[in-house]
Amino acid sequence: MSRVLITGGAGFVGRPLVQILCDNGFEVTATGRQPSVTGLPAGINYYQVTSLGPDTDWQNVLTGIDCVIHLAARVHVMTETETDAKTAFHKTNVDGTKKLALDAAKTGVKRLIFLSSVKVNGEHTDAKPFTEDDKAHPQDDYALSKYNAEQALLEIAHDTGLEVVIIRPPLVYGANVKGNFKSLISLTKRSWPLPLAGLKNARSLVFVGNLCDAIKACIKHPAAANQTFLVSDDHDLSTTELIEHLAHALSCPSHLFKLPVLFLYIVASLFGQKSRAQRILGSLQINSGKIHKLLGWTPPYNVVQGMQLSVTADLNAEQQIPKKTDTGKP
Repeated sequence: MSRVLITGGAGFVGRPLVQILCDNGFEVTATGRQPSVTGLPAGINYYQVTSLGPDTDWQNVLTGIDCVIHLAARVHVMTETETDAKTAFHKTNVDGTKKLALDAAKTGVKRLIFLSSVKVNGEHTDAKPFTEDDKAHPQDDYALSKYNAEQALLEIAHDTGLEVVIIRPPLVYGANVKGNFKSLISLTKRSWPLPLAGLKNARSLVFVGNLCDAIKACIKHPAAANQTFLVSDDHDLSTTELIEHLAHALSCPSHLFKLPVLFLYIVASLFGQKSRAQRILGSLQINSGKIHKLLGWTPPYNVVQGMQLSVTADLNAEQQIPKKTDTGKP
């Protein structure tokens, strides 16, 4: 398989994946919501797909494609604006994914790789890391939509012979990362005192370069067909260790002090931020041994390299932002 379609090819994971596959000799077609994008490698085929749903017509885009990598999705957001988020997630992430898979099967595509989420397993771990064999426990509309999409894909695979690969990553970090990770970079860079010293939690992360490499391994490997994989850097960190790694990469001190974890949870709850506190203070670990065993895959970047590449891109982007000049006017 050398002809690959990447949905969401201009996104956070899509851009580096397009580059990696092009560098490795794949013929890449990408889709995105914008009519055109800059920064993608020259020579790739790009198509605008403005929305994902049960009526999206993929057949022209899929002509000649061997493998589809489905990254595009309605993603989890901290502040929901839809009045019926469950329906919105289902339409895009479930109905849209089913339509893509059915069109792919009809067009003769051999394999579809679906980027799901560890949130299908649950929001936190206690005694042991999540594995692919654990019972699914999605706890919000986004996670439920990803789980339902997985189930729909497995049914389509059974009925049509389309090979399906499901990848559930934990928090993905890298160049141009957003969300809580971006906030931690900003706070660390500004040397703000943070009450996060001495935390004993453990969280699995995956650098975007490692995730893209794992996806690449799943394109052709025969053992990947109809499998689900959890993928991480294989180096779990407490939030304290994470900030210390970021500070080292940024060449700045980490100003951490210690407050009781229970107190932090109480304060967060008072401000309606209990779920965000759980992501910062709680544990969420995965066991990625299955992809190592079946595919012989190991992450090409370690945590130190991943953090350095992430913050270097962040610093470069900041330097390119034009500074306001003093015009002398009030």
